[in-house]
Amino acid sequence: IGTTRNTFHGKRVVELSYEAYEPMALQELRKVGEQCGAKWASLLQVTLHHRLGTVAVQEASVVIAVSSPHRADAIAACAFAIDELKARVPIWKREIYEDGSEWKQNAESCCSVPHPFAANTPNPSSS
Repeated sequence: IGTTRNTFHGKRVVELSYEAYEPMALQELRKVGEQCGAKWASLLQVTLHHRLGTVAVQEASVVIAVSSPHRADAIAACAFAIDELKARVPIWKREIYEDGSEWKQNAESCCSVPHPFAANTPNPSSS
C-alpha cells in the first residue's frame, strides 16, 4: 500500500489529486498484472489499484496485492508491479501545497506525457 507523503522538497503537501486517461490506464494495469503472472509462475493472484481524484495526506493512493505460496516471488512481483505502474500507467499527480500546486510526472516514467493542464496553478483554497 502506497500512501501520500506530507512533504516534497521541503514544501508541506496539503493533498494530492490524481487524474488518468482511464481506458489506457486500466489496460496498462491489466498488462502489468499479466506480466507478473508470466514472470513468476507461482503467483495465484495479482491485483493493482490506483486511486483517482483527491487523496488526503497519509491516505492510500495505490494498492498492489500479490498472492503466492512463495513469499519471495510475491515480494519480487510486487516491487516489479509498482515500478512498472509508475513507469507506464498514464496517471498524473497534482501536488497541492500550502502556497500553490504543481502537476508531477513519475520520475520513473519512460516517456514524457505532460498533463494537459501542467502549468503551475494557484492553490484553490486561496481563491
